[in-house]
Formats: sequence, C-alpha cells, structure tokens
Amino acid sequence: MSQPVEKGTFEKPDEVREGSNWRLELVKLAGGAEIGRLTLQPGWRWTTDVKPVAGTDLCEAPHQQYHIAGRIHVQMEDGTEMDAGPGDVISLPSRHDAWVVGDEQVVVVDWQGASVWGAPR
Repeated sequence: MSQPVEKGTFEKPDEVREGSNWRLELVKLAGGAEIGRLTLQPGWRWTTDVKPVAGTDLCEAPHQQYHIAGRIHVQMEDGTEMDAGPGDVISLPSRHDAWVVGDEQVVVVDWQGASVWGAPR
C-alpha cells in the first residue's frame, strides 16, 4: 500500500509549543513526517530560552532547515560556527547552541528535529 496524498498547514498545526521568545508549529503527516515552523524573537538563544524546557546543556536535535526570515548564528560543541539567513538551507548535527542575530525575528521551516525541539524531557 502506498502513502496517501495528504496536506497539512501551519495555519492549523497539529501541535504548538511556545516559550517567551519562541513558537513552534508542528504539522504531522502520515508515515511519521513532522515538519515544524519555528519563529524566534530578537534576543532568543537556545541555551537561555529552550535549555530549561529540554533539560540538556546543548540542543540534542539534528536539524535540516530552510530559513525564511531573519538571521541566526549557530555554534557547535566543537567550536564550529556559522550564520544562516533568508534562502539558506542548513543541516546541523546535534550538540549546538544558536541565537538570533539582530532585531528581526527568525522564521525557519524544519523537517528534521522539529518533532523533539522544545519538548520537555
């Protein structure tokens, strides 16, 4: 049996997780796919805003993301760093910190890692 044709929308997500500086809207599709839209406000930083919820020192979720708006800076546990902005597609392994750069909110679509991002442990 093949996978059914299906459509979801961020306008009516299946799950929403929120913190003071962030919002995750999660759309769940058949076959286990979970795609998230993250909105991160200026001043957001993973170790400040999500670490208390996740209960880990660094983000343990690997990510594959498409950046729609704003700029983010990522620092891996080994010290590797990069910036990402509108139009960029990035792949991040686990064990990183990240923060919003500047005064524009960041919006990304994440198709790997969103299902566990910001979830309490």
